[in-house]
Amino acid sequence: MMNVEKIADFFAERSFDIEGIYRLVIQPKSVLREFKTEKHGFLFTVSGEAIMRVNGTTYNLHPGSVFHAAPNMVMDSQVIGDAAFEYYSLFYRFDKQGDALDLIGDQHYTLEAGFNPSVTEALMMIHRQAAIRESITRLRVKQLFLGILHHVLMASKHRDQEDSPRRRVADEAASYIHEHFMHPLTLDGLAELHGMNANSFSYYFHKYKGIRPIDYLVDYRMERARELLQTGHYSIRDIAASVGYGNPLYFSRLFKKKFGVAPTAYRDGQD
Repeated sequence: MMNVEKIADFFAERSFDIEGIYRLVIQPKSVLREFKTEKHGFLFTVSGEAIMRVNGTTYNLHPGSVFHAAPNMVMDSQVIGDAAFEYYSLFYRFDKQGDALDLIGDQHYTLEAGFNPSVTEALMMIHRQAAIRESITRLRVKQLFLGILHHVLMASKHRDQEDSPRRRVADEAASYIHEHFMHPLTLDGLAELHGMNANSFSYYFHKYKGIRPIDYLVDYRMERARELLQTGHYSIRDIAASVGYGNPLYFSRLFKKKFGVAPTAYRDGQD
C-alpha cells in the first residue's frame, strides 16, 4: 500500500509540468498486449473495469481507481466485463536536475478514491485546456490537477483507514501463498486460515489484489515453473510436483493456458 503522505510530499516539494492528457475508451474484451511505458503519468478510471499487469503486479481498475506508472515499466491490460473501459491518461514531467529523485516518483501503484463526478469534470476541463500553451492556462491546468490529486489522496487515505484490516488479510494471504505454493491449497483452507468464510475472503482478496485467490495461486505457480523450465535441467513431472501439481498433464494445460505454449516447447526453446 502506497503512503499517501509521501505522495503528497513528493508533489508538494517538486516542480513539474503537465505534458498532456488523453481520454480513451477501450471496447469490452479488448486486450492491450505487453509494452514498455515512456513517461510518468496517472490513469483515472471513469467507467468500466480492466485488469492491468505492471512488472508482474496485477491491478484491478474500476471507477474511482487512480493508477500511477513511471518510464520503462512493462505493462499489459485487458478489459473485463461487458462495459467499455473509459479513462483519462495524464502525463507529467518534473525536473530531476540537482535533486535526488524520491522513489515515489518511479514506482507503480494505485489509489482507491471512489468515483466522484467532480473529478471527472475537472479532468474534462484539463483535457480541453492542456494543449493551450498560454501561461495563465498552464497555471489553471496545474491548479486543476493539484485539486484532483488532493481529493484523490484524501479520499484514498480515508478508505485505507476504514479498510486496512481487510487489506492486511489480503497481503498476508498473498505472502502465505508465496511461501506455501508447493503444498495443496484450497480457497476454503486459505479463508479459514485467515478467519473468514470463503466468499468474503475471495471478495476482499480480489478487491485488493485485482485477482481471485486461486487464480493468484495458479499464476504464482506458473511463474515459478517458468523459472525452473528456463534452466532446462528438470523433467516436466518434477517441475509439476515442485509447484504443487501431482498430475503433469494438468500442470501442462495450466502452463499453456497462461503462456500460450506447452512447458516442453518452452523448455526446448531455451536452448
